[in-house]
Amino acid sequence: AFSRWMCSSINARPRRHRSGRATATIRCGAAAAAGFTVPLEHAMGGGWTWALAMWAVPAGVVTLLWAPQAWSLAPVASEAAYTVRGLWRDKLAWQVTFFMGLQSALAYIVMSWLAPILRERGLGDAEAGFVLSLSIITQVITCLVVPAIAVRFRNQVGVAVVLAVLIVAAMLGCLLAPLSGIWAWAVLLGIAQGGSFALALTFIVLRSPDAHVAAHLSGMAQGVGYVVASLGPLLVGLLRGWTGGFAATAWLFV
Repeated sequence: AFSRWMCSSINARPRRHRSGRATATIRCGAAAAAGFTVPLEHAMGGGWTWALAMWAVPAGVVTLLWAPQAWSLAPVASEAAYTVRGLWRDKLAWQVTFFMGLQSALAYIVMSWLAPILRERGLGDAEAGFVLSLSIITQVITCLVVPAIAVRFRNQVGVAVVLAVLIVAAMLGCLLAPLSGIWAWAVLLGIAQGGSFALALTFIVLRSPDAHVAAHLSGMAQGVGYVVASLGPLLVGLLRGWTGGFAATAWLFV
């Protein structure tokens, strides 16, 4: 249902900014969790497990708000009868899917491992969390701006390449550059990753001939893409365990 709403909202001109607001809201939530978990731990005095457990509260509130709407949602007859054939054999569909998956893998690596990387490099727990929070909240800017820029180009490959290069450069900067510039690297990383995530969602619509195909491509790109993305943090953890440090993950980022 979310995928169908997302695609229809991007296609419908009066609602074209809703997808940007949804993406920005997702980033704000992630930034709040990154920035306030350590202060919450200190305030509660109950250890990090209780601090993390507290984030189940907003998740429960959202579930209570949306469950009644999900229960009453009935499939539209015209959409239920419509099938898209050949999508899983389409080269372009797989390109969109892997762009979604790989950029999400880098984002999940940042959300999962940037703070531990910075702590290992010498930053305190709270400061490392605030650096991560700044990087995520900065993504809001490009989440709102990049889709409007991308649709002006006949081909968005150049935009995708520039964002990918900036992401890798910023991640390597956070991993290897002097800590004196870590806040600047965090901002650059947020700008690039926010734009990349928004572009991945925009690709779903721009590479689809109609809303029906966009809805099915959204399911494919997000379903398969997020499975690919989930491997990113796992690989970083394995490399950290095998090598005893994070330096080897530079090759994974590239």
